[in-house]
Amino acid sequence: MTISRRSETERMLQHWREAVPNDRLAHLVRDAARALVRALSVRLAEHHVSFGHWSFLRVLWEGDGLTQRELSERAGVMEPTTFSAIRTMERLGYVVRRQRHGDRKKVYIYLTPRGRLLKERLVPLAEEVNRIAAMGVAPEHVAITRAVLLAMIENLARDADVSAKPMPSTRVIARLARRRERR
Repeated sequence: MTISRRSETERMLQHWREAVPNDRLAHLVRDAARALVRALSVRLAEHHVSFGHWSFLRVLWEGDGLTQRELSERAGVMEPTTFSAIRTMERLGYVVRRQRHGDRKKVYIYLTPRGRLLKERLVPLAEEVNRIAAMGVAPEHVAITRAVLLAMIENLARDADVSAKPMPSTRVIARLARRRERR
């Protein structure tokens, strides 16, 4: 780690410990997630795989032959993002799109042998990042953290179901902001 990178890291850690010791959980979770994503992204890049593609590959390794909509839902991203990623992943030789006999409306996404082989190289990278993140943390604390985060995810999922409000896209929010500015 370079000196400037180390000092940047120390500033961030000092910020969390001293400046905002009682900050909201959402901020801590966001920063932890960013750090995890960054650590994994750096490792994936060495294998010419983007983090966005990793997200889809993980879903497809569990079971391919999904429609674009199913893949979007399982990866937790919008369909246009999935469409763009799938096109690129197809060009890279990781996936193919096929229609099933008798169903010409839907297109299904399948891993290629090359896409399947990536699992052997990439999963250990994610496991390494998890090990690094949990260094010095007692196993029982890791278990408690997992349980707490899963409970929070469930609570927020239930809240989303109850409110039944769809998440607006960035484009929709920008349009609403422009309308408000005109008033």
